[in-house]
Amino acid sequence: MKLIKLVPADTALDFVGRRIIAFAFSALLVFGSMGLYATQGLNLGIDFLGGILIEVKTDGPADVTKMRNDLGNLGIGEVAIQEFGAPDDILIRIQRQDGDEEAQRVALDLVKAEIGESVIEYRRTEFVGPTVGAELREAAIYAVLASIAAILIYVWFRFEWQYGICAVVALAHDVIATIGLFALLRLEFNLATVAAILTIAGYSINDTVVVFDRVRENIRRYKKLEFGELFNKSINQTLSRTVMTSVTTLLALVALVVFGGDVIRDFAIALIWGIVIGTYSSVFLAVPLLLYLRPRRGDEEDEGPVAGEQKAA
Repeated sequence: MKLIKLVPADTALDFVGRRIIAFAFSALLVFGSMGLYATQGLNLGIDFLGGILIEVKTDGPADVTKMRNDLGNLGIGEVAIQEFGAPDDILIRIQRQDGDEEAQRVALDLVKAEIGESVIEYRRTEFVGPTVGAELREAAIYAVLASIAAILIYVWFRFEWQYGICAVVALAHDVIATIGLFALLRLEFNLATVAAILTIAGYSINDTVVVFDRVRENIRRYKKLEFGELFNKSINQTLSRTVMTSVTTLLALVALVVFGGDVIRDFAIALIWGIVIGTYSSVFLAVPLLLYLRPRRGDEEDEGPVAGEQKAA
């Protein structure tokens, strides 16, 4: 049986030689994302803004379009309605009302009166206040920063400080670019999105560590080889594994976008973008940046070329 190879075994692409183009593109991506965030902000969900969340079970498949129109005419602000796993399981999100808790209950009563005939069960009713929303925003920021700091420490101890710095730069690039995507497309930014960002960070550092392992191995083996050539060799040797992992992961995520429904679509879109940008940053940012930090070589002798080494992944 012939194995599928997305990348030829003898690939010898010059990634390091194109680093200036990659750096320029990444700078444009990062500053563009920051500009979008500063001018447009994020489409924060109920988790961060506060509001009312209702999950109901309807008598048969719900007419979401009619329900959205009916609730939109109540004058209670923005209302988001989506199926929640089944045609008769509906999730209703209502923006926070001006006023105290009594104002929220009045809005809830209006909603229940409007949809009461078609609802057979109220499965969940939640109020998220502005204080809780602010605390969740703060906790989300701390979670992302703590994960990046932990990754820096891990890579620093596993390799050297030069590798840690490069890994964190690539991770920060991925996180900022993902936030920029949400600002550009106006996708809802909620706790699930924060989970997606942390997942992207984990995936990206896994990719980066695989390449760093090969760099460390080669940097000790080929003591007379120039750093640029050595880094290209390392990236090309792991490229087949990197591409195969990314493609198989993307296939699963595309299936989630197509068949998963509105509830997880934004989450899946964030992960798709994260897989693409994480793979890019591992190859075009993390390793080429090492060229400027000059990691130490080991004490091993230069073994020279090894037969069939390009086939190693």
